[in-house]
Amino acid sequence: MPRIADIETGLYRIPLPVTLSDSTHGDMSAFELITCRIRDADGAEGVGYTYTVGRNGGAIADILKREIPPLVGGREAEDTEAIWHHAWWGLHYGGRGGPTVLALSALDIALWDLKARRANLPLYRLLGGFDARVPCYAGGIDLDLSIEALLKQTDGNLAKGFRAIKMKVGRPDLKSDVARVAAMRQHLGDGFALMADANMKWTVEEAIRAARALVPYDLTWLEEPVIPDDVAGHARIMQAGGVPIAAGENLRSLWEFKNYIVAGAVSYPEPDVTNCGGVSAFMKIARLAEAFNLPVTSHGAHDITVHLLAACPNRSYLEAHGFGLDKYIEHPLVLEDGKALAPDRPGHGIGFDWTGLAKLAA
Repeated sequence: MPRIADIETGLYRIPLPVTLSDSTHGDMSAFELITCRIRDADGAEGVGYTYTVGRNGGAIADILKREIPPLVGGREAEDTEAIWHHAWWGLHYGGRGGPTVLALSALDIALWDLKARRANLPLYRLLGGFDARVPCYAGGIDLDLSIEALLKQTDGNLAKGFRAIKMKVGRPDLKSDVARVAAMRQHLGDGFALMADANMKWTVEEAIRAARALVPYDLTWLEEPVIPDDVAGHARIMQAGGVPIAAGENLRSLWEFKNYIVAGAVSYPEPDVTNCGGVSAFMKIARLAEAFNLPVTSHGAHDITVHLLAACPNRSYLEAHGFGLDKYIEHPLVLEDGKALAPDRPGHGIGFDWTGLAKLAA
């Protein structure tokens, strides 16, 4: 089998068309894209990436440039599981989360892309294949929009073909959140899949109060009501709030998801392939959820994640994230009847515009 010959890292700052905000992260005018390109001894290439909401990209890129190559260089590129564990334990003492696991995620994505390209298979088929048509929702970053602007954004997403939508909650007063959710429900009609994301804003008691207030509006789920470190708090909200809970975009390993699932703290596990440990970890999390009869959803990186959920019988919804790369990739995500289509191109099928990205190098 060909061995890893070269790893190339890129760091780019991608400006957003408008400044976005949520209840926790503040204003976001740009996001950071960190890429990992792996080439094997035969010259074949795989590409992975991760991202941030504007900070720590330099740390991630530095780990990919300085720490990862000595750990994986010269190893057989097909051995994704062996490489993952070698890198995980090699970097473990200095960081079993944070920038380290984001770097590992980008590396693992690149290795799986390379493996699928060498097999001349789309990634979802290499992972087992279930259904290339994945239900998909539009993830809005819209906390500070007026109700009028929120509904206008929603109409734009409906025109794009979305048949499920997520909105932000977590404004200073619960009454305002409830009014916005009520307006969205009235606008979309009964039965339309509507999710709400609090971005860790509340205490447990505040979250229970909010969840109960939102029960009449038939949310598919309420996302990240409290900080990710509070597993017991999530379980209390599950028991007392009356609304399904999604969580996981800020969990960084299979074992953290295990703690949530066995505690009865989550209805919809929500890994992000770019920060949970890559394809290898995402698929294990999805299989763990399946064993507990839980549907799995996703966060971010929809161009990659559509392949992963297309290989999961327990998939629910793919998130089409607000940090889209459409301007810098050859083939943006395709929607048809509210479902995202996993492409049949070899690998994950993302072709970056490296020339365009070079102008945004950080």
